Amino acid sequence: MRKIAIVWLGYVWLPLAYHLAKKGNVVIGFDVYEKKLQELKGWFDSTEEIGEKIKDVDIFYTNNPGDLKQAEIIIVTVPTPVNANKDPNYTPLIKASESIGKILQKGQIIVYESTVDPWATEEFCLPLLEQYSGLKCPQDFSIGYSPERINPGDKEHTVDKIAKVVAGYDTKTLDILAEMYGSITTGIIHKAPSIKVAEASKIIENTQRDINIAVINEIAKICDKLWISTYDVLDAAATKRNFLKFTPGLVGGHCIGVDPYYLAKRAIKLGMHPDVILAGRRINDDMPFWVAHQIVKMLIRAGTKVEWAKILVLWLTFKENVPDFRNSKIADTIKELKEFWVDIMGYDPYYTYLNDHGREELNIEKSELATKISGTHDGVIFAQNHKEFDNIDITKLLQKDGIIFDVKGALRKKWFSNYKSL
Repeated sequence: MRKIAIVWLGYVWLPLAYHLAKKGNVVIGFDVYEKKLQELKGWFDSTEEIGEKIKDVDIFYTNNPGDLKQAEIIIVTVPTPVNANKDPNYTPLIKASESIGKILQKGQIIVYESTVDPWATEEFCLPLLEQYSGLKCPQDFSIGYSPERINPGDKEHTVDKIAKVVAGYDTKTLDILAEMYGSITTGIIHKAPSIKVAEASKIIENTQRDINIAVINEIAKICDKLWISTYDVLDAAATKRNFLKFTPGLVGGHCIGVDPYYLAKRAIKLGMHPDVILAGRRINDDMPFWVAHQIVKMLIRAGTKVEWAKILVLWLTFKENVPDFRNSKIADTIKELKEFWVDIMGYDPYYTYLNDHGREELNIEKSELATKISGTHDGVIFAQNHKEFDNIDITKLLQKDGIIFDVKGALRKKWFSNYKSL
């Protein structure tokens, strides 16, 4: 049994905290936002990753950095976003390291799970820990890195089943972290030879997926010019034994749509231009605007006046069946459609999780957010495959000659006159 603290209570932390506490460890959850702490104290899981099972374990919630002093291991799970110029924003990581440094005790281990470029933990975080604590690594304390692999909404590949990559500043730290993570998962524990290797392993996982999707998104544009279905092409190609069946779509969220920029920036610092990585990002970042232009073309072909055409957007999260609106790329589609003076109405069953900042990020006004699906529209955009999708009668949502743009291809085996999928 150990005393373990987790800093920043976002998507990554709760499944990890739940399983650590379930194994008998004393778990401290630290966050600066009082509202979030009160929700968790009331057993409300806004991520829906653990749900009601949060009641089954004891976790101590606090916004007092001093409470972190009693922990043997402090796990940092802060986000690593990019700024408007697509440059890495290390601010959350820096602030967390500064705060921990101020209370750092001899013998503690600080392990980072935030996705970063290789060298970042030792280049940004370690010097701050030493500076603010007056202690030295590894004589007084140690650090480690274990990239998070939480897949929001995935109830099969949960933290207690997945393989975990672990790295430590020294062998002793590595063994302690391997034992801790190994106690909560039935998956393998891979001991990376260095922190840099562990950092690189995580960031290339997401970069590889981003590039693969970018290839298919570009193929989708080619198929559109050929007047053939991308999904029909993929079905045929997938009959080959070693074909990797990725599907087209809007690549958002806080991982795949962000992490490649961290790797690209590191490569540029090293004097190398990462052509393929940045090309993949350009293609995927352009897709929301391409979707918007396709919808405008469809409205024109249907004989519908584009200006003030009523378009219903279903759904708004970055991924199916998760209440997470961060970096949802449908926001760019909405923004582009508004440039054509299209009248937007958005609906998502998770709309209660949307605050003012979330609506602003989605480019949608409060008055443009429906609390239920109703009325008929000139067009409907299916942006995600929420489970509620199966209960919708699309014919009741459309005006005569209304159009359907199906980002995920969920309706492609049904016949509609003005239908299009990626």
